[in-house]
Amino acid sequence: MLDKIKQILEKLKNPHIVNLVGNAIMSVLNMVQVAILFNYLPKDKMGVWFFFQGTIGLVDTFRAGLITTAFITSYAGTSKDRSAEVAGSAWFLSSLVTLVFIAVNLIYLAIPYHVPDLGTDLVITWFGLVFVITLPSFIASCVAQAEARFDRLLIIRSVSTSLSITLVLTLIITKNINLMNVIYTGFTAGGVTSLMTIVLGWSRINTFWKKSTQTVKALFAFGKYSVGTSLGSSMFRNSDNYIIKIMLGAKGDAAIAVYNLGLRLTELIEIPLRSFAATIMPPLSAAHNQNNKYHVIYLIKKYSGLLTILMIPVVAGSLLFAEVGIWIVDKEYLTTEAANILRIFMSFALLYPIERFMALALDATNQPQVNAVKLVFMLAANIIGDIVGIWLFGNVYGVAFGTLLPILTGMFISYKWLQRYEKFQMWDVYKIGWLETTWIVKDTWSMLFKKKEAKAE
Repeated sequence: MLDKIKQILEKLKNPHIVNLVGNAIMSVLNMVQVAILFNYLPKDKMGVWFFFQGTIGLVDTFRAGLITTAFITSYAGTSKDRSAEVAGSAWFLSSLVTLVFIAVNLIYLAIPYHVPDLGTDLVITWFGLVFVITLPSFIASCVAQAEARFDRLLIIRSVSTSLSITLVLTLIITKNINLMNVIYTGFTAGGVTSLMTIVLGWSRINTFWKKSTQTVKALFAFGKYSVGTSLGSSMFRNSDNYIIKIMLGAKGDAAIAVYNLGLRLTELIEIPLRSFAATIMPPLSAAHNQNNKYHVIYLIKKYSGLLTILMIPVVAGSLLFAEVGIWIVDKEYLTTEAANILRIFMSFALLYPIERFMALALDATNQPQVNAVKLVFMLAANIIGDIVGIWLFGNVYGVAFGTLLPILTGMFISYKWLQRYEKFQMWDVYKIGWLETTWIVKDTWSMLFKKKEAKAE
């Protein structure tokens, strides 16, 4: 018995498993935080909060896109002196980016004119401070990824979110809950987390003076190519909020809250999608490196088809019990479009696995430039779909239905490019997925049945 427990614990130490568990934990914590806020902030203020968080995330993508991948590739597996030089150079480059953002803040605060829209005004006023507060934890996260310390990465993320939830609960208990105080709790949680990374030595701030001009230039040269893709991806996620805010006018903030409630509940399928994505990349790359094109395509069909079939009960349950999910978060939203927004997104969800895994296959087969171009077309399709949808429906249903257009655009482009690599039929995805699912069910049933027979004997 003890040996079995030790084996399980050893498997749990695997960095890939820690990463997958970490993604699940963070998804749950984020959903808990959002659920609490939905119950205590008015719809319009909740919409402003989503807009603020999303836009801060979009701006932060510039720093993350410029630094993260370049840092990991330059840092991982290097000597002690070289890793210190890379860390110090990353600190220097990140500090320069942060100073630029602070300058923008100071200029905005100095001029008499302020943007009348509350959400936009909050972003321009505070994003420089956010970047200063989160700089040490950002570098610490980069170091943790480069060193494959996903346990440490989980601690950094969970401390920040857990502390933020605790502070929000404190505001509720003391009856001081409002939009600005919630935003201040985010600043506090981020600052404490950064301080923790400095005290524990995870941020490697002591390497700042070990930077080199050559390494700073190398990080920038590498990062400038990935920052565009990162910004495009983040813009793709946030464009819905911007279009809702612009086209629905005074109703925009409340509509953003309703729309994002339905959208956030789709985390039910995002967790397995991210988990499968992390699992499939190594075998995809290995098959490509061995020039086994048939196996590359087979893996796409197997994993995307399997996940699609397994998602059907979840999608069916969401369609039938969408109101239950909304009620759990905040029953006041039962009279809004939130439940139907969830239904629309979950209906499209069966297309997510094949689109996501074909995109991974393009990366694994050394065609990342196709994904970069595809992202531009998907963003354009999303903007067009959102605008036309709101014009036709006059509400957030139009934005939800418009989401189908970029998904189909991404699937079409990926499929056409992969046909040049190795021809396959889309229908095979679902045939193989069904066969794999039935095999797993039969195998599991057989194992359980045999165990019962063995115990009976």
